Parts: sequence; C-alpha cells; structure tokens
Amino acid sequence: MSDDLNRQIFKEEAYDLLGELEGALLELEENPDDMDVVNQIFRALHTIKGSGSMFGFEDIAEFTHEVETVFDMVRNGDLGVSPTLCGLALKSRDYIKMMLDSTEEDDVVDPAMMEEILSGLKVLATGESAEVEAVDAVSEELEGATEELADAVSEAHSYQIKLTAKPDTTVDETMLESLFDELVKLGEFTVVTRPGDVPGDEGKPKYWECTLVSEIEKDNVADVFFFVDADLITEISEFDASEGLVGTVLDVEEAGPELEPEPDFEPEPEPELELEIQLEPKSAPKPSVKQPADEPAPRLGEMLVEAGDVTEQDIQDALKKQKPLGQILAEEGKIAPEKVEQVIQKQAVVKEREVSRRKQEALSSIRVAADKLDFLVDLVGELVIVQAQISQVVSERSDPQMTVLAEELERLSDELRDSTLGIRMLPIGTSFSKFKRLIRDISADLGKEIGLRTSGEDTELDKTVIERLGDPLVHLLRNSLDHGIETPEERVANGKQPQGMILLSAEHSGGEVLIRITDDGRGMSTESIRDKAVERGLISKDAELTEKELLKLIFEPGFSTAKEVTNVSGRGVGMDVVKRAIDSLRGSIDIDSKPGQGTTITIRLPLTLAIIDGLQVRVEDEYYVIPLSLVEECVELASSEVEDDDSGQRILHLRGEIVPYIHIRDWFGVEGDNPPIEQIVITGVEGSRVGIVVDTVIGEHQTVIKSLGRVYKDVEGISGATIKGDGSIALILDIPGLLRRVVAESK
Repeated sequence: MSDDLNRQIFKEEAYDLLGELEGALLELEENPDDMDVVNQIFRALHTIKGSGSMFGFEDIAEFTHEVETVFDMVRNGDLGVSPTLCGLALKSRDYIKMMLDSTEEDDVVDPAMMEEILSGLKVLATGESAEVEAVDAVSEELEGATEELADAVSEAHSYQIKLTAKPDTTVDETMLESLFDELVKLGEFTVVTRPGDVPGDEGKPKYWECTLVSEIEKDNVADVFFFVDADLITEISEFDASEGLVGTVLDVEEAGPELEPEPDFEPEPEPELELEIQLEPKSAPKPSVKQPADEPAPRLGEMLVEAGDVTEQDIQDALKKQKPLGQILAEEGKIAPEKVEQVIQKQAVVKEREVSRRKQEALSSIRVAADKLDFLVDLVGELVIVQAQISQVVSERSDPQMTVLAEELERLSDELRDSTLGIRMLPIGTSFSKFKRLIRDISADLGKEIGLRTSGEDTELDKTVIERLGDPLVHLLRNSLDHGIETPEERVANGKQPQGMILLSAEHSGGEVLIRITDDGRGMSTESIRDKAVERGLISKDAELTEKELLKLIFEPGFSTAKEVTNVSGRGVGMDVVKRAIDSLRGSIDIDSKPGQGTTITIRLPLTLAIIDGLQVRVEDEYYVIPLSLVEECVELASSEVEDDDSGQRILHLRGEIVPYIHIRDWFGVEGDNPPIEQIVITGVEGSRVGIVVDTVIGEHQTVIKSLGRVYKDVEGISGATIKGDGSIALILDIPGLLRRVVAESK
C-alpha cells in the first residue's frame, strides 16, 4: 500500500477520532467525575498520537502528546477536571484538525494558538504560570514543551511483568515478539524467565517473566497490552530495584503456585489492587524480539534447592500454604469478608465490561468511498427498473416457469435494494454530536446559560439526507439560542431556571423521520409576527390567519422580528433557506409555539432519497406516483358528489370532515372527459389533508427516483420522475407543494 494511501487512511480515521473526542470532552465538562469518559478521551488522543507518528505526522504526534500527558495526570488523580482544562482540550482538538487540514506539513499552523494551548497545559500540569518560548521550527517547540511536561509528571519506575498462558491454551512465543518490541521502546526491558527456564515447571501453564524500567506510569504500561493478540493473563507489579516489590498482584479469585508472587519478594502490608487483563486471540505480525544479554539469574527457590537446604517438594508445599491476599486481610480483621466479596464482584464486572468492549472493537468494518456507494445505489435502481420490466412481460404470458423465476427475481431484487439502502443508513447521532459544541460556544458568546439534551441518536437516516440536513439544523439552533432562550436574569424574573434547555430529538414515524428542536424560551408572539408581516406587505392588515399560518410566515424571505442585528442572527437570512433546504429533501417543517413557554420545530423527512414505495395512479394515458408514506386512504368520488365552497374551491365531506381536493386532470391539463366515478387519494401533510382526484388507482409501485432536468425542475406539483416496467415515464407528485397551493387559493 502506498504511503499516500496510508496517510489518507490515517487522516480519515483521525477526523473520526476528533469527532469522538469533541463529544467526549463536552460530556466530561458536564460530568467531571466520569472516569470512563476520561479514559475514552485518553484512548482517542493516544491513538491519534501513535498513528500520527507511524504515518509521518510527527507534528501532530508531538502536539497530541502534550494533551495526552495532561489527561494521564487526570487518570492518575494528579489533576482535577476543570472548565479551563476542557476549554484547552477543545482548542487542542481544533488545532489538531487545523494541522490535518494543512497541506504544508513543515509549516507551523497558527503559532500563536499553539503557544497559547501549550502554555495553558503547562500551567495546569505544574500549577505555575509559564510561557512557551516560540521558535521557528515546530519540532523544536513541541519537543521542548514535551520535555518540560514529562519532567513535571514522570519519574523512573521499575515494573515486574508476568505473562501466563491461559489453561488449556497454546501460545506461540513468536506472537509475543511485537509486544516485546513495543516494551523495549518504553525503557530498559528484559525478559528474565521463559518457559522451560525453571526445572520442575513441566506440565504447568507457560509463563514469561520480564522487567521494565521506564518513566511512564503503570496505566500506560497496561495500555500496551490492550491490543496484544495472544491468549494470556497479564500481571504488572511495580517494585523498587533495591528494596523489592512496592505493589504486588492481588488475585482475589484463585491462588495457585504458578500465579503467586515469587518468594524473592516480601509484599508490603497494603499492596495495590491489580486486575487481570484477558486478551482475545488474533493473528499478529512477527518482528524480531530483543533477547537479554545474559542468562537469567537463578531465583531464591532454585538456590536453596541447589544448596541442599530444602527440596523441591518443600518449596511446592510452602507455596500451597499461601492464601489469597483478601483472605489474609479478612482473617486478620483488617477488612470485612463482605468487603472482599464486593471487590471480587466488582473485579468480575470490570473484566466482563472489558471483554465486551474488546469484542465490540473487534467487529470488522471497511471504509468505502461515498462515490462508490452512490454508484452502487444507482445500479440497484437500474436493477429494480429491469426487474419491473421483466415482471410486466411475464405477466402478459401464461408461462408458469417464467412466473416462478420472475417472482424469485423480484424477491432477490427487493432484498438487494433493502440491503444496499441499509448500507447508506447512518445513525443521526453522528450529526447531533457536533451541535453540542455549537451550543456551548454560542451560548458563551451571548452570555447565556444553555444546555442541550438529545434523544433518538440511534435513529437511522440516509447519509445524503444527514449531510444536507446539517446547515438547516444549524440555522434553527442558532435562532433558538439567540431569539428563543432568554438571558439568565430574564429567566429568573419570569420564574424559570437560569439555565435554558434545548431538546434535539429524532424518531421514526412510518416511512419518515421526525426531528424536533424544542426550547423552553420566550416563545413566539403571533402579534409581532403579524405586525412585521403587514409592515413588509406580506399580508393585508385585515387578513384573517390562524395561529399556525402566522407562525409559518417566518419562513418568508427576509422576514425577521429581531430588534437588532447580531453576529448570530437577525438579518432575516436563514429561515427561508431552511424551508427551501427541507423542501429539496422532500420534507416538511412545522412550528408550534406558546409565548413564555417555548417553541417546538418539527421536521419531517423521508428515510431515503433514492428509492421509495409509491402508489401508482392513472389519468387517461398518463401515470403518476404518490409517495406511499403520505397516503391515508382512497375513496370514490361520483360526479353527483362534486361540491364547491363559497370561494369556488372543491371540497369533499369525509366522515364529517371537510377535505379540499385537486383534480390532476385539470392541474396538468390532461385532455379527455372525467369518468362517471373517479378515485380520490386522501393524503396528509403537516397535519392538513388534501385529496388528489385521479381516474384509476393502480396499486403500489417500487419507485426509483430520477431527478428532472433544468427545464422541468421548477414545475409546480412535480418533485421527480420514475421509469415504469414498460419503459414509460411516471411523474412523482409533490404533495406538500400541491397542499400549499390549495391553502393559497383558499385565502
């Protein structure tokens, strides 16, 4: 694989990690004591640093190391989580993204910003004010800051590492070579004992004993073993080379001779609690391993046996008398047996959670370029059209064998369509996460206290819809922040909590997705909207409009009730753009607001823009498709039932409700006479209903959406076209557009 491709893959993964990092930092700001989030942040930084160094992004690796070092202090309890730390970390995230976006890798990206971040990190790490000396070369500047931070938080540690094969498993020693190579990079690493080095170990689980002298903390050493592809139990103990162990492994589950501490070391009264790290087997590369220069020194037990003071059986009997540390402490009355049992249960939960996390991370995935995926969807669309053509030809012939084959082809075509469209479906939470940062930054600029809650993040939507939905949601959120939520003082005066809240939610509703933005702010005044609309000439002074119709006026071009223009909103640009963007997605938008209580904006969107289920209808020799998700029912309309209201609009009395309807024959000027009995397709949009009168309802139709050319794209009432099984064209009706026309004509 070429270096350029490797670097591109790193960039794509780094962008994903930065998105995850931003969400975790915002969550940490709300829950400073959540160590799971701290660990998530540390892992993301660690991965960016390691991969960046591997693929030649040394500037990114060195800068990220600074942030990682500070969060390592947080993990170890040496530094608390504060708004200052979260703010600097978010700036660091932005700076890493700037470096990824930069095309000139040798140039320092915004040196002032880097200096500010590194200086702030140093103040947090040391507790003293300090400045980072700016230098011309980014590598020199980052290296200096790295050394200063490392001196502040690190000192040499000695570790004893024991790797034991799980029972009834076979470990290929060559699989450990890559692990040993990684440990060599951390400091002075030596493999002291290997399987077979100690007489009498035959038939017991194989184990490797190693020592490591390094400046990094124990948790960082343990991180190395997260990705080891071998069936091993790992124990890490810190010791003083001159005095012995200062922390020994506590195995509260089982004590056996092969897993007990060596008798060379005397445990301290209060040893540390260590957890086993069980590693899932995978295949691994086999680089060369660095062997110790000298033969391992004999252990105390061996020396006593060789001197004739004791026998091997004496050593084994003595080891068997050892008890688990938890039991010893309980018998001495230093800890209650119930507490030991609680620790055992907690350890089991942690192990189970770690195994579950690793299994989740092990799920294989593959990155596919968006254009390749779009091309696949286009091919599936063409296949659906061909399948419809084959089914139509077969239906015209009475050949049982061909009928069976056509039905099987239709089944496979449907499954392939659903599977392909499923690949394009993404959880909308990937879009929600970036809005937390938006609200955090804008609320700070406005001097307001505003929080964001989300729900329904797992709701899936077509990736194209999600991409095109981003800008409209940003406009709506900015308006809620600026116009909707009051200042803390105003909220308190109105009997509310100082902090405002915005709820961003998503849910499935039939073949659509509903996205709601709800705030608990001041709400919208319909009187203010009416006055502004009259002032701009949008409505007459004596126009009678419902509350819902008045609220929809804010989507008119240039409409704004803001008293002053800010850097957030107020220029009258945005809401009309939102409406056009939602319409282009074949969606709809609705507003519900109560003065003093808040506003809810509801967006309805189709699941996908590629292939939909439709209801095929006919007028004379022309065919049309109505999106099935908008169809409520079909009823008959006899010529004698045709009725017009006072305004000349045609209406239908349907079970006590008046439903206006449109004749497609008249709308598109189709020649021919109306049949004695016509069909009305009742559709529902934004809480309103409208009937579509056609000659015949044919039935459901799997519709592959084709966009219209420039000449026809602005034709009112048409949103696209599809190809039928016989090769002819059927137009897809724009039901929301037709409904708006009906409402406009009724005024």
